[in-house]
Amino acid sequence: MYAIIKTGAKQHKVSEGDVLLVEKIADEKGSEVVFEEVLMVAGADTVKIGKPFVEGAKVVGEIVDQTLGPKIVVGKMKRRKGYRKKTGHRQQLTSMKITKISV
Repeated sequence: MYAIIKTGAKQHKVSEGDVLLVEKIADEKGSEVVFEEVLMVAGADTVKIGKPFVEGAKVVGEIVDQTLGPKIVVGKMKRRKGYRKKTGHRQQLTSMKITKISV
């Protein structure tokens, strides 16, 4: 059984036992998070597609860790003007373990 959930303006395909990285969820390590924005649930022989979400479907996950993503370097330059600027960014991420998918 797997589901497609929406979190942090992204969609993720998850099944029970998966560990995935999502945008930061402001909660502590070990706490439980319930995703109610489930777009699709597929079982052994049935598929439920939501319009836009599947009614009554929930995905429960546990926060494993709060981490940072890879460093992204952004450079700006204007030719012949002597303007150069270098900045960076590291996205805050939450590592989640999916514990239960219910329909």
